[in-house]
Amino acid sequence: MKEIASRYPTRLLRSYARVKIATDPAYNAVFDLLRDTSEPLLDIGCGVGLMEFYLRERGVRIPIVGIDHDRRKIEIARRVGNGDHSVSFDVGDARSPVQFRGNVVLLDVLHYFNDADQSVILHNAAAAGGMIIIRDGIRDGSLRYRLTYAQETLARVGGWLKAERLHFPTRESIETSLNGDFREEVRPMFGRTPFNNYLFLFRRAESGTTNA
Repeated sequence: MKEIASRYPTRLLRSYARVKIATDPAYNAVFDLLRDTSEPLLDIGCGVGLMEFYLRERGVRIPIVGIDHDRRKIEIARRVGNGDHSVSFDVGDARSPVQFRGNVVLLDVLHYFNDADQSVILHNAAAAGGMIIIRDGIRDGSLRYRLTYAQETLARVGGWLKAERLHFPTRESIETSLNGDFREEVRPMFGRTPFNNYLFLFRRAESGTTNA
């Protein structure tokens, strides 16, 4: 995956891309869930587009739309993705209604919003009609949770993350926002990190989408 990192315009971003792909298990997990699908993908909180380019590098050819509130990151993603017209990047608010049909991925997004906003984001994702893939740190009082909170605080202080607050969800708050017609899978997504990350997968009970 060095080729992906080499596309980014600064040494810091190239280093970030290499380390993120090498250590974050969410990338391979999302690939496994999407590699045999034909539905478009909406990536809410796409940042600099690393997930999009990772999926393309591994042969996933579905149309992808990435949105993020940070215009600086969207501009970087557009620059790196120049030439692939099946991937688009737009500045947007995660709380805005979703005008999209397909699968949705939310990686490390919910904890920047309060409970009410988290519920709105999840209900909007459900309106897209496909499966919903969520990875986030879970508030459970564990040492892993405290380390996750500390790391996110440092990222905000350093300016990489433009977030008004940190409010990590509980497992129950995610589940109750997406109850009803969904089948749910939850598993730890620690990887080689000390962070309290979990992967949530919601599929509609009648959906024909399958996991590879």
